[in-house]
This record gives sequence, structure tokens and C-alpha cells, in this order.
Amino acid sequence: MKFHEMPYTRPDYEAIKAEMEQLMQQMKTAKNAEEFLKLFHEINVIRNHYETMSTLCNIRHTINTKDEFYNKETDYWNEYSPLYQSIESKLYQLVLHCPFVEELKKSIPETYFKLAEFSEKSFREEIIPDLQEENKLETEYQDLIAGAEIEFEGKTYNLMQIKALTLSTDREKRHRAYDARMSFFVKHEKEIDTIYDKLVHLRDGIAKKLGFKNFVELGYLRMKRFDYNEDDVAEYRRQVLEHIVPVAQRLYESQTKRLGIDRLRYFDEGLEFLSGNPTPKGTPEHLVSAAQEMYHEMSPESGKFIDDMIDCEMLDLVSKPGKAGGGYCTSLPDYKLPFIFSNFNGTSGDADVLTHEAGHAFQVYQSRDIEVPECVWPTLESCEIFSMSMEFFAWPWSERFFKEDTLKYHYLHLGGAVKFVPYGVLVDHFQHEVYNHPDMTPDERKAAWRRLEKQYLPHKDYEGCDILEKGCWWFQQGHIFGSPFYYIDYTLAQICALQFWKRSQVDHDPKAWSDYLKMCKCGGTLPFRKLLKVGELADPFQKGYLGDVMKNVSDYLDSLDVQDL
Repeated sequence: MKFHEMPYTRPDYEAIKAEMEQLMQQMKTAKNAEEFLKLFHEINVIRNHYETMSTLCNIRHTINTKDEFYNKETDYWNEYSPLYQSIESKLYQLVLHCPFVEELKKSIPETYFKLAEFSEKSFREEIIPDLQEENKLETEYQDLIAGAEIEFEGKTYNLMQIKALTLSTDREKRHRAYDARMSFFVKHEKEIDTIYDKLVHLRDGIAKKLGFKNFVELGYLRMKRFDYNEDDVAEYRRQVLEHIVPVAQRLYESQTKRLGIDRLRYFDEGLEFLSGNPTPKGTPEHLVSAAQEMYHEMSPESGKFIDDMIDCEMLDLVSKPGKAGGGYCTSLPDYKLPFIFSNFNGTSGDADVLTHEAGHAFQVYQSRDIEVPECVWPTLESCEIFSMSMEFFAWPWSERFFKEDTLKYHYLHLGGAVKFVPYGVLVDHFQHEVYNHPDMTPDERKAAWRRLEKQYLPHKDYEGCDILEKGCWWFQQGHIFGSPFYYIDYTLAQICALQFWKRSQVDHDPKAWSDYLKMCKCGGTLPFRKLLKVGELADPFQKGYLGDVMKNVSDYLDSLDVQDL
């Protein structure tokens, strides 16, 4: 079935609640584990259906945030998703405390029981009104960002569209385009501050109602961090400061020389080459066609995957007015198909979407037959391994997307991976500061961001841009608003992906792809560190390992002759 043919019907919450409670009552009187499991899987069929409806609504809302029907349906899900969560919480408790739990562990993946334990600690019915309010505030931020209309040189752009103009080789033009983009955040500074302030206090209140010291503890449970903790992350951040920030700074220095300027200003950062950044060659349709050819040549599994995605119209790629910003991959359980959402804007990121988001989609496509809904997707730091690694597995086909810009792209892509890690760690550190000190004022939060920014990104030069100098860069980072603590995950995954880069593109290890595929098929049945062992990947938390990774990357980047491009 094609995406536009997939019917959406608002679920009848009361009917679903009654049906699931009846099945759970039968589970309580089950005579053996086999009978219990049969009822468990019946409930999961119901759950998959309402999850499919929720996801259909979210996709169609983000494709067009001005669609009144799906705006109202989004309001419904903002109110009712915590109520569905309440039912699921009861199911978790039932499974955890049933007399057959040890037998169940032979059939249900270990991560399900971890999730059930985390759910017991992180959810109670008394916080449902708070969760509903949290959903509404997250949607308010998303719709504010999606509705941006920025006038520039006689045309109107949204935030994603004007971002492409900030990469102009004309320094004056990119300066003006960047300032025009930031004018949106200047205009809405108080509004964004208010939304986030409400979110911080709301989340802190939820945590304290549940008996936690603060939201940091609850946030780690929500993020399903099964096998590492706040201390592990703090040590990892220190390792990034020691081993990666200096390498990133050298890359910024090389960039400054390539651009022929005496200092790298805030509006220069996005431009890597005086002749222009690499751009994909051809229309969006051409890029999709090139991606289809690539995935067919990559492996039989990836070929079948991309055919199903295209045949069923499971991609919405081009930026347009009213469309939510960013990109994501999600899945529709009833159809066992992923969906890719993005905002093509004529930059190299357009091709990255067809590898990054497709990496997510390929993983969930490979694990789509796992029967337990919670175990189809891995936890988020593991999810990002699949997306970031797929970007590197696609390198042999880069010329089909970039033609004469291929060398530029490889340098930009690999160097960008290095530059990204300090930024990703900054986002994480900032959130720890915010939720460890929830009573900070908006101005104090912005000052905290700027202080940390000077540690992780010491090259930043915001002279002439007051909104950034005062510490508002993070206004652009939607994860901070909608997915608290979801960001260190990208950096951990990047370190893993760089291992697949070395194995596949430098060492030409034939096992690299097969190990990646084995990991995909595991889905969410294993926690992060156990999943790494399946793919024969080193643990990013291992002390000193980041130094080894950076040496490999630095040596390769130094071997590329790009200074005169």
C-alpha cells in the first residue's frame, strides 16, 4: 500500500482500554507461560495499531503543519498518548511480576525487561496531566520553528531554505543571509525562552513527583540508558575535550586558510571551500534514482529495502512552506515499513539524508519481524550507529551524487564528523547544567551555554551578532526542546561509525558490511554495549580510545589534497 492510501482513523481510547484490560485480566489467570505469551502478543497487535495511527498523524502533521485536520489530531495525541502510556505501564508491571517471568525471559528479549523496570520508575498516573502539558509545549516549539517566514532579497524562506544561502561563496551575501536567519530568533527570543523555561520547570516537577532528585535521573531512564550512567558520560566528555577538540580546532584553522580570510567569523563556518561546498548534482528525483541504484549494488538486502520504500512512497524529502524543520525516520508497525522525512535545500545534506535517514530505515526494515514492539528499534545511541555508518558505507557511490565535487564531499563529510563531536557533547553538557540547576533564569541558561561553548568550540567568533554572543545558538537545536538528553547519542554513534569507516573505506575489511547487517537484524534486542560486540566494535567509553580514532581520521584527512579546491 502506498503512503497516501494508508487510512488514518482516530482510535477509540475507551474501547482499546477495555479490550487491553480484559486481556491483561486473562494474563493474570494464565495457567502457564505459553498461555501468558499468547495473550501478550495479542495485546501487542493492538498496540501496534494505535502506534501506527499516532505515527501517521505525526508524519502528516509535520509534512504540513498548517493542515487543520492533523493539527486537531495532534492535539488529540498530545492529550491521549500519556493515557495509552498508562495502559502500557500496567502491562509492564504485569510482565515483570508474573509467576512465569523466568520462562518469559527465554522468549522475550532482555531489553524488554529493562524497559519495564525503567517504566515502573519513570511513570505514574498522577503525572499524566504534566505529560500532556509537556507534549503541548513541544508541539508549540515545533510549530513556531516550522512557521518561520524570512524575507531576504525579495523572497520568502523558511529556516531550512535560507540555511542554504548561508553557504554562499559571496562573503557579504552569506553574512546578510545568516543575519536574516538569526533575525527570526531575535524576534522570537522571549517566546522561545518562555517555552523552554516552562519545559524545564515542568520536567523538574515531574521528576520530583516521582521521587527523583532532579530531571537528570529521570532523563536517563527515559532515554533507556541500560548500561552506562552520568559518570560514564562525564568522563567521555573529558576525553572529547582532551582528544577531539584539538583536532577540530586544527580543522577550523585549515578552513580559515582555504577561505583566504584572517579570522573565521560565525557566518563563515558553514563554507569549507572558496570555490563552494560540494553540492549534489541533479534534481531530487535524480538523487533518489541514484540512491536506488546504489542500494541495489550495495547488497541484495538494501536493494529490496529501497524498492519497497520508493514503491510505497515512504519518503517526503523536499522543503516547502509549513513543513516542520529537520529530518527524521520513523516506522509504521502495521505496514512493517519505515518512513523518511527531510527538507532538501540543495546542500550536501540532501545526499546525506539518503544515507543517514536511510540507515535508520534500513535497520528497522531488517528488524521489522521482531514481535515485541519495544525491541524493533534499538535505544537511541545504537540507532545512530546505523544511520552514521550507512553514510560511510555509501562512500564508493559518492560520485553519482557529487560528480566533480566527490573529493570535497569526502573531506567535508569526514572532517564534519570530527567537528560535530565537540558540538554534540556541548549540547549534552548544557542539558546537564540546565536540569541540575532548574531554577536558572533564561539569561543564566544562555550564559551557561556560552561558557560551555568556549570550552568545546573555542573558535567561535560572534562579533556583530548579539543573539549568538549572548548564548542563544541552542534555540535552533530541536532535540533540546523535544527530546531532552538525546544528543550525546549521536557522538557515541559517530565514534562507532568512524570504526566502520576505517574498516570499510581504509582497511577494505569484507566483514564490515556483514557485521553491520548482523547488528541491524538485532534491532533493539540488546543494550548498547552488547550490540557493539555483535558488530566487533570498540566501546567509545574506553579510556584513551578516542585518541586512537582521531589519529586514524587525522592521518587520512592530511592525505587528501584539498587546500586549493
